[in-house]
Amino acid sequence: MTIAPPKTALPPLSPDLIARFAAIVGDKYAVTDASELAQYLTEERNLFHGRSPLVLRPASTAEVSAICKLATEHRIALVPQGGNTGLVGGQTPHNGEVVISMRRMDKIREIDTASNTMTVEAGAVLQTVQRRASEVDRLFPLSLAAEGSCTIGGNLSTNAGGTGALTFGVARDLALGLEVVLADGRILSGLSKLKKDNTGYDLRNLFVGAEGTLGIITAAVLKLFPRPRAVETAFVGLTSPADALKLLAVSQAEAAGSLTSFELLAEICVDICVKHGSDIRDPLQNRHPWYVLMEISSSRDDARAMLEAILGRGMADGIVEDAAIAASLQQRAAFWKLRETIPPAQKREGGSIKHDISVPVAAVPAFLAEADAAVAKLVPGARPVPFGHLGDGNIHYNISQPVSRMTAQEFLDRWHEVNAVVFAIVLRMGGSISAEHGIGVLKRDDLPDVKDRTAIELMRGIKALLDPLGIMNPGKVL
Repeated sequence: MTIAPPKTALPPLSPDLIARFAAIVGDKYAVTDASELAQYLTEERNLFHGRSPLVLRPASTAEVSAICKLATEHRIALVPQGGNTGLVGGQTPHNGEVVISMRRMDKIREIDTASNTMTVEAGAVLQTVQRRASEVDRLFPLSLAAEGSCTIGGNLSTNAGGTGALTFGVARDLALGLEVVLADGRILSGLSKLKKDNTGYDLRNLFVGAEGTLGIITAAVLKLFPRPRAVETAFVGLTSPADALKLLAVSQAEAAGSLTSFELLAEICVDICVKHGSDIRDPLQNRHPWYVLMEISSSRDDARAMLEAILGRGMADGIVEDAAIAASLQQRAAFWKLRETIPPAQKREGGSIKHDISVPVAAVPAFLAEADAAVAKLVPGARPVPFGHLGDGNIHYNISQPVSRMTAQEFLDRWHEVNAVVFAIVLRMGGSISAEHGIGVLKRDDLPDVKDRTAIELMRGIKALLDPLGIMNPGKVL
């Protein structure tokens, strides 16, 4: 299935303008060949297929600024792109826009262990940032499945969440300062390391989560944390999401800030990973309706004792049916590999309608029960595959097609119907239709129906102020 966003007629890019843009970055870094362009025009889920006459690969903030100045002069639409791992079409040039690939801007400009900060360029790969932090005995806690290819600029532009948000927050919480190029080429120099700075409006937060519609993030000051001395991981079998919620409460009471991950998985998640994943096996001897993957990280050598106390209390209270504590780094990696294998395993189960939603943590069990019932009524035989970050109420409520009642395309043709019933439950519970993936094109048309009217008006006003010509990632978010 592909989703076709509304088309906007853009004027063709003349050979002269292509040459002028290429002169900014150098001919080697101006991509016009169709075979080379292809990697920038599609995304992992194959929902969106874009088109572009030109991809520019700048190496500096000055080059990004020059590109924006020229684009403003000639009203040329631009689409910034990082690792191209986004899931809502925000990084795709749908209507022939010029793509600005930030991958060459990947320098670590500074690591300051006294301030516990790292200043990095937007094209730095998340996994590289994690590794460089570890080399100086620090932790950069943002962690997600695409960390080997996603970039910091993309993480900030979509306000990525991931498995560490329970304790450390989302991408917005992990950036102290930003450097941003505006549509007209002006550079906002806000690479501050300060935790306290009450000098007016917080402009940084305008650009985090804006998906490149207000400006292009070129660098960021990131927060670092002490690297934990001990990390203990457990895979837990339970009867219900309600029991998982009780275990979360026990874990937070016993471990407080040392509880760094708490992931909820339905039984079908484990089943399809074992079925389709390479070297994946169920960590527990018997099957359970629900599972939790939890992790304790501590600066002292008490992580194991905390985890054992939590699981012991859970078993005594009848919450935990079974549990396995990772006995080695290899086993810990195997637990997490299972969790990260869910999306590719589900892809092999046929058509999949996906939701990245959040509700108040206490409402997760009720949401799952109501959504399952609503989906079963709407599409008999459809198979919910829910998993996600229970500790912050973010559930990836994915639904696989019925096994034999319809084709993948017939199921995917009901995408908007299924969205409607799921979103209705989310909104009634005070939740959000986009927890960590952004709006992009996929959810753009739903946004006015779920967002406060005044908020939408303010967003449009800010967009008009910062991007009056509408050249910055047009057609995304708003």
